Amino acid sequence: MQALQIMTQDPACCTPNTKLDAIACMMVDYDCGAIPVVDSPQTKRLVGIVTDRDIICREVAQGKNPLEFTANDCMTKSPATVSPNTTLEECCRLMEENQIRRIPVVDASGCCCGIVSQADIARCGDTVAAAEVIREVSAPS
Repeated sequence: MQALQIMTQDPACCTPNTKLDAIACMMVDYDCGAIPVVDSPQTKRLVGIVTDRDIICREVAQGKNPLEFTANDCMTKSPATVSPNTTLEECCRLMEENQIRRIPVVDASGCCCGIVSQADIARCGDTVAAAEVIREVSAPS
């Protein structure tokens, strides 16, 4: 199985200048915990990713007002990625290695075309593989 077969296609994306409250609203609207950050809505070249945890740990828990910040202020720059043809096993390995719950899928030109989450793996993958990803991603670092 490949990333293309299990990924959420064309995920909601934002730009580095998108305000964090708008990103939080996108997470609610799209029922997700991560929003890929792209250079522009037209090119969709991936430049980072913002997770719900990033907003909390990098802004709120630091006593900062998230209403005053943008994606650029708390995103993970140059996140780990996979291609649409990456195997499910390799997706799992990269998620475990990087202790991430979601991994963006980019095409040959670096454009964000999807995202693979633990939930996608649990729904579509092997039960043992899903359990392994959850255990390894959740292990204390």
